[in-house]
This record gives sequence, C-alpha cells and structure tokens, in this order.
Amino acid sequence: MPQHQPPARPRDSEASKARLLQAATDEFAARGIAGARVDRIGAAAEVNKALIYTYFGNKEQLFDAVMDAHVARVLDEVPFTPEDLPGYAGRLFDFLLANPHQLRLATWHRLERSGTDHEPQGLGTSMRQKTAAITQAQTDGLLTRTFTPEDLLVFTLALANAWMPTSPMANDQTAEQTRQHRAAVVEAVRRLVAGTPTTQAS
Repeated sequence: MPQHQPPARPRDSEASKARLLQAATDEFAARGIAGARVDRIGAAAEVNKALIYTYFGNKEQLFDAVMDAHVARVLDEVPFTPEDLPGYAGRLFDFLLANPHQLRLATWHRLERSGTDHEPQGLGTSMRQKTAAITQAQTDGLLTRTFTPEDLLVFTLALANAWMPTSPMANDQTAEQTRQHRAAVVEAVRRLVAGTPTTQAS
C-alpha cells in the first residue's frame, strides 16, 4: 500500500519578500548599491538569492523597492501638519532617530540613482502636496509669508535632519543631548515660521 504523502506547503512568498526587504535595507544602508551583495542579502533573509530576481528583477530594482517601502512608511507614520510645522519637525526628528536607515538610504539614492527614471513612489506627490498645504496655510494667515512655501518646507526638513546619526556632529550623543537637540529643532522651526503673516520676502 503506497505511503500517504502530506501535501506540499505553498511557499510563503509574502514572508520571503518581507525578509528580503529587511535584509536588503540593512545591506544597502551600510554599503549602497554598488557595495551590496545579493549573496549576503539572500543569506541574511534565509532564502535562495534567486528569489531576489524572481520577486524584484535585479539589485537596482530591489533597492528601488526598499526606497519605496521606506518613503511610504515615513509618509504614513509622520503626518504633515502645515499649521504646526514645529510639531511636524519634532515628530520627524523622532522618526528619523528611531529609523537611522532612512537617511542613509536617501543618501545612497542621491549618489547612485540620480539621473535614472526611478523616483521613490509617492515622494514627488507628497512634496507637491506639502508645498500646496503650506501655500494654503499662508493664504489663511496661519503661517508667515516671509519665506516661500518651498523654502519653508526645505528649511523644516533640513532642521529635522540636522542632528541625525549621519551628521558628523551627532556622534555619541547622550539621551539628554538628544532631548536638547530636539527642543532646539522645534524652537528653530517655531522662529522660522514666526513673524508677520502678511510680510513678503523681497
């Protein structure tokens, strides 16, 4: 009598993809695209490296998928509040501090993917929406018009990024120093958006 064979379990492709994206995040953040190795990514994810090509196409497309996922996460977890840019800067500071790979990946993207057709999914739309929201807040008298909407957005983002681990000034910070830097970022953005709402820069 033939022995009964249990049915083969289907491959959990979503779990494999998730492990590959996490392993790729670590690899790309540390080494960029050129220095990353699919062998290491596959080993860290505990899957056959051939699945990288099956799921994502090639190493560059895997990097793009990682960037898309990280951009989507920050957009989802750090809501933009044009009427409260200091609060937004503080929340973005907290998110970037808790997720140090975010800025490293963005830096590698600028270095190795600029000039390509790929823009992280949702990023351009988000920047346009944020600029439009600041414009409306200025029109409503909630924000100063001393700076253009584009300047206000870029300055706010730059201040929130200023004390991240990627900065040469941010090495070996104590918890108290981090708290002070966060307070300084929020205060700097508060001063940036303060002023007479009807004043227009010359």
